[in-house]
Amino acid sequence: MAHRSLIDSLTGLVTCDDLPEALPPGPMALLVDWFEQARRNERYDDPNAMALATATPDGVPSARIVLCKEIETSPAALVFYTSYESRKGRELEANPHAAGVFHWAHEKRQARIEGTVVRSTPEESDAYFRTRPLLSRIGAAVSPQSREITSRQRLVSDAIKLGTRSALCGELERPPHWGGYRILINSVELWSARSGRLHDRARWTRDQDASAWSVSRLAP
Repeated sequence: MAHRSLIDSLTGLVTCDDLPEALPPGPMALLVDWFEQARRNERYDDPNAMALATATPDGVPSARIVLCKEIETSPAALVFYTSYESRKGRELEANPHAAGVFHWAHEKRQARIEGTVVRSTPEESDAYFRTRPLLSRIGAAVSPQSREITSRQRLVSDAIKLGTRSALCGELERPPHWGGYRILINSVELWSARSGRLHDRARWTRDQDASAWSVSRLAP
């Protein structure tokens, strides 16, 4: 009976609703669907949180969490915002390649993306900056992100001064050192947890100037 139960359990692993046996020719519809399902799940505080990895031209890596603000399907891209003068910004300017990972624990899913990176247009960055809460705009404007500062008190003092000026003039423009980046996706890997570590995993890749994806299923 135990043998039969084990066989039944393994047989049940063949079917996976997340990644069908006949994989779609492109990954973006699935990636967007997973992303939107996570956003609808109230158990997540930041369903768009993504670990972003960058590297120096010498290949020294660094990683941190950023918030993905948009996934675009045509062309395939992912958008986030930060200080261009931060460590990640400086690394991206010198080595415009990045990798990102979403981990949606409640769905037992993971999505990995890779691609080349370009800046968003100033108009796009201006438009997004205006949607941010005033305090967040102030923080972006006064923070020399990743740089050494003399004290936190000085940083808060600068924020108060800028906030006072902004309240008087009624406007706070986007600082030139802050804006968006767009990852032009050339690799997507989707992973879905299954019992017994027999997870389901697929990868789509393409050249940046190609429209068609190559797809393969990977061992877990």
